[in-house]
Amino acid sequence: MMKKKNFPLRIDPKLYDALETWANDEFRSVNSHIEFLLREAMKKAGRLPKKQENSEGE
Repeated sequence: MMKKKNFPLRIDPKLYDALETWANDEFRSVNSHIEFLLREAMKKAGRLPKKQENSEGE
């Protein structure tokens, strides 16, 4: 199993509230939704290593 990297994130409270609502709509935690959104943006930009693209369900 892949170990996750922890780091502090400072974010505007209104942006967090919007993310929380969106995450709840998608039945995800805010943390997993942020990770999902970042992964999708990286795939779209062609910056996600091929190995990571194939293991996104983990």
